Amino acid sequence: MNTARQASERLMGWPALSEGRPPCGTGHGLNSGSQEIVHFHGEHEADVHLTRAMITKLRPALARSTAVRLRTGSEWVTVRLDIGSDIDLLATLVSAALQATTGGDGRDLHPCTRHRPPAG
Repeated sequence: MNTARQASERLMGWPALSEGRPPCGTGHGLNSGSQEIVHFHGEHEADVHLTRAMITKLRPALARSTAVRLRTGSEWVTVRLDIGSDIDLLATLVSAALQATTGGDGRDLHPCTRHRPPAG
């Protein structure tokens, strides 16, 4: 079962999101305007652009989730999509990302978590 595809199809129904190509060139993404919000790598993984401020706000809950990987210094989090509830978690984080990026400058020195080591 390709949970990333299921998640992408669910999110594509959201009026605030449109399909886009991640800057890293791997997988596919969803944008809000010109701002990339989420991109998918493989069949079971998605990166969400939460912003540092939103990550700080949600850090206690994010740290408790076995499906979420935080990256030091990044505005992105990685969500492992193994089961249906992980897709629900991703949808919640995408909603938070849409709120966080509205009005922001959208800059991130590392627009993709692919090939970067996880935070220790």
